[in-house]
Amino acid sequence: MKTIGLIAGMSWESTLSYYTLLNEGVKAKLGGLHSAKVILHSVDFAPIERFQSEGKWEEAAFVIQEAALSLERAGVDFILLCTNTMHKILPLITPHVKTPFLHIAEATAKALNAQGAHKAILLGTKFTMQETFYTEVLKAHHIDVVIPDVKSIEMINQIIFKELCVGKIEPASKEVFLKIINDLKRQDEQIDSVILGCTEIGLLLDQKSSTLPLFDTTVLHVNEALNRALKKQ
Repeated sequence: MKTIGLIAGMSWESTLSYYTLLNEGVKAKLGGLHSAKVILHSVDFAPIERFQSEGKWEEAAFVIQEAALSLERAGVDFILLCTNTMHKILPLITPHVKTPFLHIAEATAKALNAQGAHKAILLGTKFTMQETFYTEVLKAHHIDVVIPDVKSIEMINQIIFKELCVGKIEPASKEVFLKIINDLKRQDEQIDSVILGCTEIGLLLDQKSSTLPLFDTTVLHVNEALNRALKKQ
């Protein structure tokens, strides 16, 4: 079994999901007392969130780079950056880190392709929805991306940072997400899926609440990590 490096804490609420899912996955595949070989570097999210809001992405990248190098020194085989948004700065980091990263958008696109999904609503932080670092990966895999309107983007972003990242799960906010999804589907019948493109959204929405297939990026990232970690040489 390979050793998985996690750069986490963004937020720690979703980090819990990563750790739980990785260990449940190893147990399901190997049985007995087996658990995942994980080295976790958890960062302080407050300064990173401040860097995001102030557009100081190079400063944020330095924090993540230092975390990646610490995992590299610890001997991990590959690294998961446990957040969608911070994949924006991955190109600033990879030239300085030899250990490979498993890209969350690549894992997501692979899963959509496997299920035959072609046109997906993307929900996430405003950075993930409005910028190209994430949507370009999906489009490269022949997935059309639908983004909510500006008002909806702001509502989603507020729910993520003000509620989900601090462990607040509000039924009213779930209804906001579902209304956005249903409104977009009514506007475009070709939409066939929804990407939960923030690692916290899966804490709020599950498949039972949606008529469209939901692709939870946390789960997909973990599944791809398990495949790589347990792959026989």
